[in-house]
Amino acid sequence: MSRLQAEHLYKVFGRRPEDGVRRIKEGADRDELREDGTTAAVIDATFDVREGEIFVVMGLSGSGKSTLLRTLNGLLAPTAGRVLLDGQDLTSLDARELRRVRSHGISMVFQHFALFPHRSVLENAAYGLEVQGVSRAERERRAAEALETTGLGGWQKSWPDELSGGMQQRVGLARALATDADVLLMDESFSALDPLIRRDMQDQLLELQQELHKTIVFITHDLNEAMRLGDRIAVMHDGRIVQIGTAEDILTQPANDYVARFVQDVDRARVLTARSIMEKPHRLDAGNGEGETVSPELPIADLCTVSAHSPHPVAVKDEAGKLLGVVSQSRLLAALGEDAPGDDGGSGAVDRGGNPSEEALSA
Repeated sequence: MSRLQAEHLYKVFGRRPEDGVRRIKEGADRDELREDGTTAAVIDATFDVREGEIFVVMGLSGSGKSTLLRTLNGLLAPTAGRVLLDGQDLTSLDARELRRVRSHGISMVFQHFALFPHRSVLENAAYGLEVQGVSRAERERRAAEALETTGLGGWQKSWPDELSGGMQQRVGLARALATDADVLLMDESFSALDPLIRRDMQDQLLELQQELHKTIVFITHDLNEAMRLGDRIAVMHDGRIVQIGTAEDILTQPANDYVARFVQDVDRARVLTARSIMEKPHRLDAGNGEGETVSPELPIADLCTVSAHSPHPVAVKDEAGKLLGVVSQSRLLAALGEDAPGDDGGSGAVDRGGNPSEEALSA
């Protein structure tokens, strides 16, 4: 079920933005528009964000990803196209109605913590509820619960400058959670943190998501972060979304040369799973109970350890114990080397280009 949808979104800056949209549709590119001072930040973006998923928008600086995010909650009005929240067209709302949606339906977590230095941690976490007009007792109760959820239960009376960068970002996340909005928009929310704290925040977001099942749009320029967090990933380039898919889709089936270059340095062993490289089981495999068994979602980095201790191909089974496929050591080594050819029967899970075979996709 889709919670948030973008339909043919454009955001063009300049003296005649609508004319810029017309020219793009007629075939003009970004460079041509720049000649007369027009900037096409987002071009024909169409996607849906499903209920309870983390949808990552990834791209380099200038790709249009942050501008796209701001059109989703009306901070920027799109030049053309629509944004739908639970079927409601947000682009048709007046300013008052849009503020109501932003205060109740969609919360935003910014890259820079945007905390008020003269307010306590609790008051900062409760700020969104204050804007909604919630009573003081209620907003403090909900803010305290959100701080507890984000690991800051003992810091309510502290001041922002007493917190580390990671803790300050947790306050920003708690403020978004306190409003109880179902949709969270996160704009490079962890990019200002050092690598270790950033990893901790990623872990916490994944843990929170298992419990809260929010619908999240997460903006990042970091490919590894996108691969780690995203249920699905949209890759942006020059204002356009050039591919949408899972991390495995994007790594093994890049839509064009740009995406292929973008993902060439990714640690495949942490992204690819047993499902993506398994072979179709033969009758002998189905009756063999001596081998190790793994989940289809196990990363092949962990599968290497299992395979090293087993003389037999590793069985890949679902939660019900059904055999889905097998992974031999030769298959595993081939996948790590970006080349996993099929056996003589052509039943390989990935082809010579590293792409899942039809059998693997249907498994």
